[in-house]
Amino acid sequence: MRIVLVGPPGAGKGTQAAFLAKNLSIPHISTGDLFRANISQGTELGKQAKSYMDAGNLVPDEVTVGMAQDRMEQADAEHGFLLDGFPRNVAQAEALDAMLDREGMKLDAVLDLEVPEDEVVKRIAGRRICRNDSAHVFHVAYKQPKAEGVCDTCGGELYQREDDSEGTVRKRLEVYHTQTEPIIDYYKAQGLVATISALGQVDEVTERAMRALHGRGDQAA
Repeated sequence: MRIVLVGPPGAGKGTQAAFLAKNLSIPHISTGDLFRANISQGTELGKQAKSYMDAGNLVPDEVTVGMAQDRMEQADAEHGFLLDGFPRNVAQAEALDAMLDREGMKLDAVLDLEVPEDEVVKRIAGRRICRNDSAHVFHVAYKQPKAEGVCDTCGGELYQREDDSEGTVRKRLEVYHTQTEPIIDYYKAQGLVATISALGQVDEVTERAMRALHGRGDQAA
């Protein structure tokens, strides 16, 4: 299957993408991984992206599209892929359609993870990270440490990242609503969108997603 995963920040896209890709035996292709790989490998696209990022500018769509195309042309993506973070706007969605059309391929489904805005703010603004190891993550509501402000694993100080403040989260949501959310209507016009609730336990959301995708796969067949 060829799938696009869409949802606001805090919807759990990365977590669900990893589970879904494993269950479907297709590669998980995330924008973050694409940028890191191209920059670390010093590819031409990576150099271009880095020059924009170092200057504090947004990376142009054509650079992001080029990275995605290179990745989708690799052997492990021959029979499908799950795109996470791409396309990020309608122009990128149109470029993806054109790219697939040239190869005689098409998307099978666009999975829209739906989360109420207040829940997104609660999820992200409640995160607390260990200063000693950013992999140690806690939450004021969902995963409280045994001692307030202290990492259970190493005893390090827990803090809230600036990017996780409520004001920053709401700005990120505004960007999502303005730039990315319109691709949902774009793909709805093609009959590709399956919207599921991203509330509940991780495995519950994965199960909903798999049911929705199997339904799309049956329609595609």
